[in-house]
Amino acid sequence: EIQLVESGGGLVQPGGSLRLSCAASGVASGYTFGFYDMSWVRQAPGKGLEWVSSIDNGGSTSYYADSVKGRFSVSRDNAKNTLYLQMNSLKTEDTAVYYCATGDRRIPSTLQKTIGYWGRGTQVTVSS
Repeated sequence: EIQLVESGGGLVQPGGSLRLSCAASGVASGYTFGFYDMSWVRQAPGKGLEWVSSIDNGGSTSYYADSVKGRFSVSRDNAKNTLYLQMNSLKTEDTAVYYCATGDRRIPSTLQKTIGYWGRGTQVTVSS
């Protein structure tokens, strides 16, 4: 199976920036990291899972939730088995645990940790 490990979270002031990384290891049924579309999903305190962004397996097409469009940028380096999320102009409402997951998670019914592979998450706190 694939293991996903997020990093790069922390405490940042409103208007600040963070870059999250998601390192993948392991092989699932012969498929490598570059086989999978990937997504970032977040969960704010007391709320459900919210899709943030997705990128196709080749890194050529990306999608963003309206709430982060223009502020966040997703990318990947398949040679390094790593997914990234550059977050700029952070707002207090961006405070959440951020997860990376395999697959395109734009459809709400796919926001389940029983589907595909998920990391354990990294905490992002935006506060003054």
